[in-house]
Amino acid sequence: MAFLALAMDYDGTIAQDGVVDAPTIAALERLRGADRRLVLVTGREVGDLSRCLPQMALFDWIVAENGALLNRPATQETRMLAPPVPEALSARLREIGVEPLSVGQSIVATTTSNNLIVQAALDELGLTHEIILNKGSLMILPSGTNKGTGLFAALAELGVKAKETIAVGDAENDLPFLNLCGMRVAVANALPLLKEQADLVTEGARGAGVVELIDLPVYALFSASLSWHIS
Repeated sequence: MAFLALAMDYDGTIAQDGVVDAPTIAALERLRGADRRLVLVTGREVGDLSRCLPQMALFDWIVAENGALLNRPATQETRMLAPPVPEALSARLREIGVEPLSVGQSIVATTTSNNLIVQAALDELGLTHEIILNKGSLMILPSGTNKGTGLFAALAELGVKAKETIAVGDAENDLPFLNLCGMRVAVANALPLLKEQADLVTEGARGAGVVELIDLPVYALFSASLSWHIS
């Protein structure tokens, strides 16, 4: 039995400085050509992603806004998985001068330097939203929304089981979807926390690590003669 899908983070995993290089795109195309499913799991908003990733159609589904939204590039179908950003929250953060500030459909993003200010605003408004960290970034999301819940919804659409999926990431907000899957992979530049919990750590960083994973001959992870057993 082979793994049927690859779920991957964007920034710091397949992309460097917001760009996916040609060898990584080519490896993803090879995997897609082998009839494997590709799911992108990112904290980015769909509009932002479309500006830096012309190859969005490579992916069967995109889990955007850190699990709050599903997008199917082939049809441009979009489905919300979480409630929208409360107007009172976005207004209050602008009022107190939180910068930078990005407001999506369900996600609000800034930097970790604003952690205390954001928490104070949530407390003031009586909101139970969660603060999720991603290296130097901070995301505010409805409680219970994360990359794991988003990937679970995407895999249900594909008819693929989580144990049949390999997940690869680099940061702390990737743990919920890595821990959902049959195999957890950290790229070489991943945080120590991810490396400690991963089944495999690549020698290559970012896209080079993903290419290494896809072409890894030892495990033949995506072939029918799989040597890594799924329990």
